[in-house]
Amino acid sequence: MTAAIESILPFIDKKEVIELTRSLIRIQSVYRPNVEGGNEEKVARFIVDYLKNIGLEVYYEEVVPGRPNVIAVYDSGIPGKTLLFEGHTDVVTEGDIDSWTYDPFGGEVSNGRIYGRGSCDTKGNLAAAISAVHSIKKSDAAFNGKIILCIPCDEEGMMIGIKDFIKKGWADGVDGAIICEPEENQLCITQKGAMRIVLKTYGKMAHGAMPLTGINPNTRMAKLIVELDQLEQREKERMGEHPYLGWPSITPTILQAPVKGEPQINVVPAQCMTTLDIRTVPGQEHHQLRKEIEVIIEQLGKEDPHFKATLELIEDRPWTETSKDHEVVQAVAQAYKQVTGKEPVYNGVPGATDGTFLHLAGVPIITTGAGDRHIPHHADEYVDIDELVETVQIYTLSALNFLK
Repeated sequence: MTAAIESILPFIDKKEVIELTRSLIRIQSVYRPNVEGGNEEKVARFIVDYLKNIGLEVYYEEVVPGRPNVIAVYDSGIPGKTLLFEGHTDVVTEGDIDSWTYDPFGGEVSNGRIYGRGSCDTKGNLAAAISAVHSIKKSDAAFNGKIILCIPCDEEGMMIGIKDFIKKGWADGVDGAIICEPEENQLCITQKGAMRIVLKTYGKMAHGAMPLTGINPNTRMAKLIVELDQLEQREKERMGEHPYLGWPSITPTILQAPVKGEPQINVVPAQCMTTLDIRTVPGQEHHQLRKEIEVIIEQLGKEDPHFKATLELIEDRPWTETSKDHEVVQAVAQAYKQVTGKEPVYNGVPGATDGTFLHLAGVPIITTGAGDRHIPHHADEYVDIDELVETVQIYTLSALNFLK
């Protein structure tokens, strides 16, 4: 460990990251439409006050009513690169509260862990990023360029927060970003893409006792789903198993008929709807996948004159990939070795993150942070305190490595 590292680590306050994580958990930030306090506003205002108190330049920007982004800047005053830390404020619902041993919004500490909704995904890592920047500021460590803390709303939804952040120009000129998500401090240099598609098949209502007087959209949807399963198998054979991300997938999730109105067991519905959650790996082209599905629909129409279907793409999130040789990856890898004395473990993110859109905006990203990657959205979600402190150390040294 170099003298420079030894000089910064004493400024990393274990108690700060623990108490900040607990405070963030205690402020409920589950998005609940039309529910007073059912958004990220309260936690965002808490963060604004906290960041101002540690001397950062802070911006509060409302994306939609009650759903703000918080942005903070620590500028060295010396020309150089810009590093971004990104961690969202929203969390998913607690679900069935009876399934929890701990208060989901209590921020309780037990057996070396902090429990609560968001402890792992990703309020612990948000607290770690804030603590890392605070540590650098307290130590008065020299660096070039600037650090931006991007703290958006709505990562768990349609990611309107990060989209607004990019639209307003905040990502312009950012040279690298660390996405603060629970990855057991592994260095995730790639992540799956996502396509969200709504498919509808159309028929004609009829009595269940006389189905031939109508057109059944359900059987036609069944044929379409079978064809999609075969497309998935072909894509798996073509792409193989990705070393970090595993297999690509095409997954029907919601199946509903009729689309409107009340279902009845003795009525052939007029419409059937399914949604597809498609997850892609590097090398798959989204526009080509969509074309493949459209070809399937066209072929089924040729085979059956009563087959009619529509496709609506409602969300398109590209896969991302950052080279191990990129400066931001090298900076984090070096920090990991400096803190742990071990070689980093590289991996990939199985789902999309806010980093997806930063990548699309031209920002090189790496995703890392404390927390078991399988724990988010579970009851009794937790983060290990020792791992969280390690994350603060890694974030701190990553920034100094990148901005030297």
